[in-house]
Amino acid sequence: MKPPVSTNSPPEVGATLQRLRLARGLTLEDLSRIAGVSKSMLSQIEREKANPTIAITWRLANALGVAIGELLSGDPRPVETIRVVDAHETPTLPGAHAGYVLRILGPMDLAGKYEWYELTLAPGGELASQAHDPGTSEHMTVLHGSMELEVGSDRKKIKLGGTARYPADQNHVIRNAGKTEAKALLVVVHR
Repeated sequence: MKPPVSTNSPPEVGATLQRLRLARGLTLEDLSRIAGVSKSMLSQIEREKANPTIAITWRLANALGVAIGELLSGDPRPVETIRVVDAHETPTLPGAHAGYVLRILGPMDLAGKYEWYELTLAPGGELASQAHDPGTSEHMTVLHGSMELEVGSDRKKIKLGGTARYPADQNHVIRNAGKTEAKALLVVVHR
């Protein structure tokens, strides 16, 4: 016996995408930057003028911190008292070319105010950042190994368990000069 063929239309991802984006206080530009999907594509999806590929749907779900099924269902989920984000749902900014992986731990609705990340650096890897907005600061706690921090012309080594607090409104570089992987918690505070 053949399974029944569904005559339902495909899910309307656009309305769900827009609802989730607005609930997190994100603009199309914010979501575009976080998910790596063009702003024009996001606009077309939200207006039901385009259907996202599975790859784009996966990136959007990760950026919004929801399971892919929630984005496709269209049915709002009840508000959870405790929301657990599994490791596979955590958005990640891979920088394999520079020897780093940056996992976005903070919720997207706080992006641009407070952000926190897990930074993993391979031996010899580095995360080089341009100056952020005036008044922005970063706080980095080394969880494994050690790291070297360069802010302007100053350089310091941060050992295991140490925390560096520094202005991030100037160019800065975090590197792993060691021979083993290093890991840190990185908190960005925007003013």
